[in-house]
Amino acid sequence: MRPQSIGSMSMIVGAVVLLVLIRAAAQVPASPRATDVPRTQDGKPDLTGIWRVMNSAAWDIQDHQARKGVPAGMGVVEGNEIPYQPAALAKKRENFQNRETADPEAKCYLPGLPRLMYMPFPFQIFQTPAKLTMLFEYVHATRFIHTNGTPHPPGHIDWWMGDSRGRWEGDTLVVDVVDFNDQTWFDRAGNFHSDQLHLVERYTLTDSDHITYDVTVEDPQVFTRPWRMSMVLYRHKEKNVQLLEYECYAFDNEFHAPVPN
Repeated sequence: MRPQSIGSMSMIVGAVVLLVLIRAAAQVPASPRATDVPRTQDGKPDLTGIWRVMNSAAWDIQDHQARKGVPAGMGVVEGNEIPYQPAALAKKRENFQNRETADPEAKCYLPGLPRLMYMPFPFQIFQTPAKLTMLFEYVHATRFIHTNGTPHPPGHIDWWMGDSRGRWEGDTLVVDVVDFNDQTWFDRAGNFHSDQLHLVERYTLTDSDHITYDVTVEDPQVFTRPWRMSMVLYRHKEKNVQLLEYECYAFDNEFHAPVPN
């Protein structure tokens, strides 16, 4: 075979191999990317929408069996262990025994954080560059996450919802929350905290309809070390979806003035 023929054959074989590789690459599904999420005008992941968990953490953040009025559920605590100090563990057990009346939620108090994030009610997020606003269906609670770089106010302040300051780490919103009172629980099972509670929340939009919500819990008066919870927030997709009303006080005669005879 003449040299010209050999060169032509090599070119043909190379072209065929290249064509096969291109077709094979086209058949491989594209992997999801962090960029495949809705974004705001300033390029941040857009968390705007109505969201809700699909778990039973509001009843018990650890693994639990079904009880009357309580659905069985898989826990949201990493390792399913809450590292209580001995005295605090005894208090938690006492809370569980008296949960019907001792749970602050049973008194229509604000559930506090992070409990309000996984109550079995939807909530809505509005997002601007300087602040995220969360409106909750449960007792019309409102939460603000400041993302404009301002610090926590000085001193300790007893707030039901704490003070939330957020920042973006890549595509994850990281929120530092302090300044709590000690009047709220984590769930109906009696898991509790002191006014030294410190939370670090992480919100990661994994696609247009799911947010991974992670929260690290620290309280040196109650726990021996920090611990973590993780769950998914799901976007409501129903037609004409909107927040409705759940006003706890309206359903409990204990809070109503007596009706005159």
